[in-house]
Amino acid sequence: MVRGSAASAAADGFRTDINGLRAWAVVAVVLYHFGVPGFGGGFVGVDVFFVISGFLMAGIVVGGLDRGGFSLPGFYLARARRILPALLVLVAVVLVAGWFLLMTSDYQMLGRHARESVLFSSNLRYLDESGYFDAASHDKWLLHTWSLSVEWQFYLLYPLVLLLLARCWPQRRGILAAHLLALLASFAVCVFLTFSEPSQAFYLLQSRAWELLLGGCVYLLGTRQGLSSRWRGLLEGGGILLIAASIALIDASLAWPGFLALLPTLGAAAVLLACRSGSPWTASVVAQWLGTRSYSIYLWHWPLVVGLVYFYRQDDPVWIGAGLLASLLLGHLSYVAVEVPARRWLARRNSLRNAAWLIGCLVVVAVSAQLVRRSGFPERLPSEVAKVEGERQNRNPRLKECLRFDAACTYGGDQVHALVIGDSHADALVSAVADALPDARQGVYFKGESGCLFVYGARWAGKGERVDCKQLLEEVASRLDGLYPGMPLFLINRTTSYIRGELPGADGKPLPPMVYFSRKVEQPDAEYFAEFRQHYLDTMCRLAEHHPLYLLRPVPEMHVEVPKAMGRALLRGRVEEIRISREEYRQRHAEVWAVQDEVAERCGAKILDPLPYLCDAQYCYGSKDGMPLYVDDDHLSEYGNRLLLPMFAQVFAAAPAVSTAPAMPEAGGR
Repeated sequence: MVRGSAASAAADGFRTDINGLRAWAVVAVVLYHFGVPGFGGGFVGVDVFFVISGFLMAGIVVGGLDRGGFSLPGFYLARARRILPALLVLVAVVLVAGWFLLMTSDYQMLGRHARESVLFSSNLRYLDESGYFDAASHDKWLLHTWSLSVEWQFYLLYPLVLLLLARCWPQRRGILAAHLLALLASFAVCVFLTFSEPSQAFYLLQSRAWELLLGGCVYLLGTRQGLSSRWRGLLEGGGILLIAASIALIDASLAWPGFLALLPTLGAAAVLLACRSGSPWTASVVAQWLGTRSYSIYLWHWPLVVGLVYFYRQDDPVWIGAGLLASLLLGHLSYVAVEVPARRWLARRNSLRNAAWLIGCLVVVAVSAQLVRRSGFPERLPSEVAKVEGERQNRNPRLKECLRFDAACTYGGDQVHALVIGDSHADALVSAVADALPDARQGVYFKGESGCLFVYGARWAGKGERVDCKQLLEEVASRLDGLYPGMPLFLINRTTSYIRGELPGADGKPLPPMVYFSRKVEQPDAEYFAEFRQHYLDTMCRLAEHHPLYLLRPVPEMHVEVPKAMGRALLRGRVEEIRISREEYRQRHAEVWAVQDEVAERCGAKILDPLPYLCDAQYCYGSKDGMPLYVDDDHLSEYGNRLLLPMFAQVFAAAPAVSTAPAMPEAGGR
């Protein structure tokens, strides 16, 4: 074995280059999550951690097999001693803090996340709950544990497979070949899922295993060849350059992990293969201090990031600086007070001590189960907080039944007197339309699908194609005109978000449009808006040929989830009024207002304006008399939509009498 090779250093003892590489990874992740400029690709630090872990695991398992002293139970116990103590302390602290800080639904969700974190299945939980980069991620105090779950799942399988390989194919060449084959298969899965199911690509072991296996390949290659000092320096420099370029040039808008993940992972592999013990890039005192504490710093930084968002301080440089400092301090405390003592205490051969980590997991699981079963312990909160939070659930009770392209529902009486079509905003208002009808025997026929812009030619900009939206448009065009001719038609869409993108998340970055016409764009331009205008005019004028058409102006969007923001304020002893300025509303929705006015002028559509009911001369309000009007940031609640009853009632009072029709046979219950 050649002096200076990766494998020999791993076998001989502590490697400062690995510790320094950990420092690069944790600094990148922490600065990215705190929103520090220049670190838009800092999330690649997790990929670097995966490569390091794969390298170390190969050294432990393959090295143990070479020496004939590998113990599978010993391997699992060692991993548990390394990971669980600091994790259990973090989870316990977050659960205690949540008792005082969180509303019931948030606390119940934290209970689920705590349970999955200590069972190392949180990546599957977060996959079910979707996006890592969206605003909702900042409500998840333990989101960062997804990577620990991926690693643990790898730890469970990796030694078992290697033990089997060692029996069937004991030569080192065979083990390396198996690593390479598995790496290529996992990478192929990763690339495929990145473009077809990006959340799966991000969270699942099968699409991340290649990064850990790459580290394993580095270990195995390092046992076969050495490099001169000059070449090791060039190799390490190239690796650091790849990692730094990834941090600076990649951002969350790009498809990830996919092909791009090769940049930081190959960079990490190059640094590991170079094996430079005295490198200025990795061996400095600061790098060694950070690397030694990288696990605890990683554990503690994310709850602090969520805390800044929770208290709306994520854009304050002073608070960001305080959060960064607190991450280092808490990471240091966790290392010296939890990691090191626990490792020493658990290292002694004692079955009771070795069972301590299992007991800790069971305690967290039991507490978490109680949190879920007791719905977050609502009795711990003041009644006014519970009342405000209740509005988060005060949405259309028939949402799941009726907000589907294959459903047909009637609201109100049996005799259909009006039609409502659109997306989830239509679902949020349909009960108000029905209640505004002058006769209790009259009803409203509803047809809608969440996330569907009712404009012919609009194509979904996200993954895949929204077949349900196409079918909804086709059905309305082909069936409603014949079944309900001449009946008032209310079209309600969150149109602005489709063409401008949803409101920016916690990072403040503008989001791309949700639909496109001839070409996808990151941000809408004049050509994009011109296409939208023409398609919108064509669609609305076509509808207006067969129905009295009523177009609802956009409902004001708040920058926060209204019940959540009000409840959090009440927990801090404050009464918070949620509002946006009318000027902000005007700027965001200018294109939609203009094209709606054009439809009214050219095609005779009527415009319904909710602003007189939701706004005054200066502001549009998300709350009134201490109660939320919204269930989130943009959907009116069943309480809030009552404010629009007079607007809809005026339509029916002024409209000429039209014949009614029975509900369609497939209509849902009333």
